[in-house]
Amino acid sequence: MRSWVEVSLGQIRANYRAVRKMVGAEVGVMAVVKADAYRHGAPEVSRALEAEGANWLAVSNVEEGVYLRRQGIRARILVMADFLPEERAGLEEFDLTPVIHSLDDLAAARGPYHLKIDSGMGRLGTRAGADEIARAVQAVPANLEGLMTHFASSGNYESRQTEDQLLHFESVLSGLRAAGLTPRFIHASGTIPVAYGRKAAWWNLVRPGHAIYGYVSPARGSAPRRQLVVKPALTWKATVLAVKDLEAGALVGYGGIHRATRPMRIAVLAAGYADGIPHRLSNRGHVIAKGKLAPIVGAVSMDLTTIDVTASPELRVGDAVTLLGSEGDVSIDAQQMARVAGTISYGVLCGISARVKRVYVD
Repeated sequence: MRSWVEVSLGQIRANYRAVRKMVGAEVGVMAVVKADAYRHGAPEVSRALEAEGANWLAVSNVEEGVYLRRQGIRARILVMADFLPEERAGLEEFDLTPVIHSLDDLAAARGPYHLKIDSGMGRLGTRAGADEIARAVQAVPANLEGLMTHFASSGNYESRQTEDQLLHFESVLSGLRAAGLTPRFIHASGTIPVAYGRKAAWWNLVRPGHAIYGYVSPARGSAPRRQLVVKPALTWKATVLAVKDLEAGALVGYGGIHRATRPMRIAVLAAGYADGIPHRLSNRGHVIAKGKLAPIVGAVSMDLTTIDVTASPELRVGDAVTLLGSEGDVSIDAQQMARVAGTISYGVLCGISARVKRVYVD
């Protein structure tokens, strides 16, 4: 194979159990498997989570939910960001639970739904007050099963935005309860409020995504100690296509942006930005070759990446190098890669393209 990822379903299950233990028996866990489970493979990850006892999964749109149903997934599936008119028939046909973001859409709701409150994110969700929401909900036969919101800055303890969002959400919830509306599920938290123990934001259901795949973004400011321990489930590798020796002064790659300052042995990898290696790693990123960090030299191109393997002379054509993962005591994870590339770990994981083969291990 040119380039592939190895996904440990055993680690996925272990991460889910860690979240489950963290929040306790009174709080449900809705694992987020949108974007092909952050490119880990949504059907395989969803089956592993179901086997671990997951009752709820979350996707972005109806198409993702339908795909999981056709793959045999039986858990409840919440469609978080899609209530397009042309997709609504699929919600009922495939037993998907929609999130409603606008009171205008309530008339089209069938069966149970979750209503999203824009508590300060300024994105999807209704900004209406509790009285207006109550009137709209009571005017339709569909069942308000859940009330939810989404935090904009949950990892930033230098900001009051999360506290302000919680106050807004609690005010709406109190108003709805006063009007006789008691949604069964109340949820607001993704990975970070769980990992840092912000229990006031858990309610009775949490929506971890990043943590399921082994990541927790670092918090800013005077954050409490991180309590959740998870490990990355994905290792990304690429095959060496060529190894050659260059003389001092030789140029490497498009634009000749790297000039060898000494005699150098390079290896050409069968992966590039079309596979998901960020182009901004050109001349600045690293991979792991034979247990040692090997610098990326020259520009990352569409299908190929060149690395300096002078320190690993034993590397041969056909060998594998590690783009994400560990070899011995040396490791690179998505957060490290993201820092060098000027992006976020979510972007690194979701950027691994479909042409990169997926291999599943336990």
